[in-house]
Amino acid sequence: MKYIDIQGKKDGQDITIRVSNLLMGSGDFLRADNMDFAAPVLDKFLEIGGNTFDTARQYRHSEKALAAWMEARGNRDRLVIHTKACHPTRENPDVARVNPEAIEEDLHTSLEMLGTDHVELFALHRDDPTKEVGPIMESLHKQVEKGLVYAIGASNWETTRIIEANKYAAEHGLTPFTFNSPNLSLAKVNRPRWENCVSANDEMIAWHQNTKTPLLSWSSQAGGFFSGKFAPHMKENVEMVEVYYSENNWERYRRAKELAAKKGVTPIQISLAYVLRQTFPTAAVIGPENSNELLSSYDATKILLTDDEVRWLDLKE
Repeated sequence: MKYIDIQGKKDGQDITIRVSNLLMGSGDFLRADNMDFAAPVLDKFLEIGGNTFDTARQYRHSEKALAAWMEARGNRDRLVIHTKACHPTRENPDVARVNPEAIEEDLHTSLEMLGTDHVELFALHRDDPTKEVGPIMESLHKQVEKGLVYAIGASNWETTRIIEANKYAAEHGLTPFTFNSPNLSLAKVNRPRWENCVSANDEMIAWHQNTKTPLLSWSSQAGGFFSGKFAPHMKENVEMVEVYYSENNWERYRRAKELAAKKGVTPIQISLAYVLRQTFPTAAVIGPENSNELLSSYDATKILLTDDEVRWLDLKE
């Protein structure tokens, strides 16, 4: 397994957090009542060198399930946990919750559910552009100072807001965002897959290239767009049609198939290799529900793509 570095702080000292370039995501299979099936997949992830787990307060079951697995295995000190806060509640999905109170509430709830006294990575799950960044960054800084969080980041924040937040942090001696977690995939979205989600556009890519800020991509394999389960004439999955069906994406799929055939791999592995072969540090959140799917993603991390191949896949030439 390959790794990227994310800068953090622990006990007042700068630290480097070593993050596997595959993050184990929180699929629906990760439930406390399903651990007979899920635990072997998590075990295999550690066996092949993975160390980072992506979860969130918003996800129904994953934090409790991850806690049960960590307790059974006694392996908390080997893991990096990335959890997220400030998502609207399921009861009031239209009410934004990006504020210091929600940060405190969600973080402490997550720590309780996870059965741990800290998380290595803590991101804001959504943004509320009507809120000033100052109080948000002040609150996040307090969590780092308390030792509850080692590094902070944004998920689904636009580039201008991330820049504004880090500028405020720099001017006030606060902890900055040291990672970003938007969607990044070879297939480009026609609309956000979920409401108020952000995909890395050219502006964001340029910012990452300039700053070398690590990017942790969710939906890195575009919901299985490159799996062979979809075709232009297959319109049953409305979400996939609305989000990913476009002439350019079908051309990207055609090119991924062509390159996969040359390299003796699969198109979906090529799509994951594309995410991991950017000019700045990247890692991909994956959602395997069995060991075969996990090992397929792991094999994709070994695929070497040239700069020309990356540009060609993305229709840049």
